[in-house]
Amino acid sequence: MGSAVETLCGQAYGANKYEMLGIYMQRSTILLMATGVPLAIIYAFSRPLLVLVGQSQDIAKYASIYVYGLIPQIFAYAANFPIQKFLQAQSIVTPSAVISACTVGAHILLSWVVVYELGLGLLGASLVLSFSWWVVVVAQFVYILTTRKCRFTWTGFSVQAFFGLPEFLKLSMASAVMLCLETWYFQVLVLIAGLLKNPELALDSLSICMIISGWVFMISVGFNAAASIRVSNELGAGNPKSAAFSVVAVTMLSCLVSVVIAIVVLCLRGYISYIFTEGERVAQAVSELTPLLAVTLILNGIQPVLSAAADGVVAIFVVNHED
Repeated sequence: MGSAVETLCGQAYGANKYEMLGIYMQRSTILLMATGVPLAIIYAFSRPLLVLVGQSQDIAKYASIYVYGLIPQIFAYAANFPIQKFLQAQSIVTPSAVISACTVGAHILLSWVVVYELGLGLLGASLVLSFSWWVVVVAQFVYILTTRKCRFTWTGFSVQAFFGLPEFLKLSMASAVMLCLETWYFQVLVLIAGLLKNPELALDSLSICMIISGWVFMISVGFNAAASIRVSNELGAGNPKSAAFSVVAVTMLSCLVSVVIAIVVLCLRGYISYIFTEGERVAQAVSELTPLLAVTLILNGIQPVLSAAADGVVAIFVVNHED
């Protein structure tokens, strides 16, 4: 749902409607915070829900312990995505990168202290993750309040953020459905793996493949953000040809990077799993899954960029409506 603000802010910035960026950010935050409430309830009842869909008691127990600590993260996400897209629409990316890099360093140290020194285990790990996300949120918002780069786009809190919520919700839901269909198949695979004859081996090998895919997917997400902002900026400024050229250029670059990484993964198929585990059976299972993983990496290098291009054009009428 947060991807809608990326489209709207990008087009508003391209059309020189700077004050609307802050309004869109606040509007998106309101909707995402409200959406976080039912999600938090689902998280709270994750253990019986996992058992209900056929997971073993042990898997459900330990998964739910980890999930409980992620409840605060839901609302950190709700605040972070609008803030991040607000900055990206203005081509302000360095502060977010620096903040995230600093937070990662502190996160690693704090995780070690909480998990091993304090002995909080899975719950401690997830609580630290939630805390780290809130640090990122607060730091980015402080930057917005203090930098001169946002003096025209952030004019303070406004009651205007509460107007037009139904229309904004429709666009947000459309973006959410599109993104969920892109990413939920990973979670479906995890559930299916937990139902196999040897769920521990299946989950271990699949988790390694998903981690690798997730790392590579982050590169595509970076291209996704660049494409979406560029397309929405150009469309907002009335330059459709420049927008089309941006889509072609970013898609080709993302595809090339993904192909290179897929080749590297295939060449290291017999060794790559040892980064995560010493188990021979898991390593063999990962090796057998690697060809499928390579295909997935290539497809994930193309699809997010094309999706970003669609995001960039889907809501221009909303920006024009609020002229």
